[in-house]
Amino acid sequence: MNRTPAHPALQGGIIAAGEGNRLRADGFRVSKPMVQVGGRPLIDHAIDRFRSVGIRRLTVAINEASDDCRQWLKGHAGDFDLDMIVRSTPSSYATFRLVADKLVDAPAVITTVDTIMPVAQFETFVASASRFPDDAVVLGVTGHVDDENPLWVTLDTSNGRIRHIGGSNGSHVTAGLYWLPAKRPVNPAKDFARLRDYLGSLVAGEQPVYGVVLPCVFDIDRARDVAAAEGAVSGLQREKSEP
Repeated sequence: MNRTPAHPALQGGIIAAGEGNRLRADGFRVSKPMVQVGGRPLIDHAIDRFRSVGIRRLTVAINEASDDCRQWLKGHAGDFDLDMIVRSTPSSYATFRLVADKLVDAPAVITTVDTIMPVAQFETFVASASRFPDDAVVLGVTGHVDDENPLWVTLDTSNGRIRHIGGSNGSHVTAGLYWLPAKRPVNPAKDFARLRDYLGSLVAGEQPVYGVVLPCVFDIDRARDVAAAEGAVSGLQREKSEP
């Protein structure tokens, strides 16, 4: 992979603490981050995206049952300044907060481990998000809906601002990518049961939240999602072997 690091000052985070119950029900016996797509674990795809944009400070949250992922990271993430959090959390919001609170004093890009997309789309997201106002939270969004329980957003295409989040319809769905500004939104006085509830509260409040549209994103929750991603996203195997 012969790319020039474009954003070396940014920090990165990976949310990989989910239990992967639906994948387990479909016959997978590894932890969710170690489920293979194109012959490579999901966690490998995730950290490779950060390599592509020159991000080397990386916080990864995995659950206490993901010893296979913990061992894999020890052997494959030596080129990162890696902060690994091993903790089983009660909610997606709690995991997000754990990761976000580690990434301070600079903009940060956080991704869920079960997101598969072409590396070029990740690069587009980072470049586009960096051009929004300094106080903006930016979400990756897509018109490709393959999630069983998508989080809908309504995007103002004139300026990229997200006007509404949640409900049963909208213009796009979220894609598991989040840009946080160096000056973070004030931590809420209450906890949220789900990350989507927190994001909805940002949009409903005074926080400017924008969206970057990505055309081809897969959320890996079922065996059929693995097959769909492998059929639609080119380069899933090739990128690993490139220098």
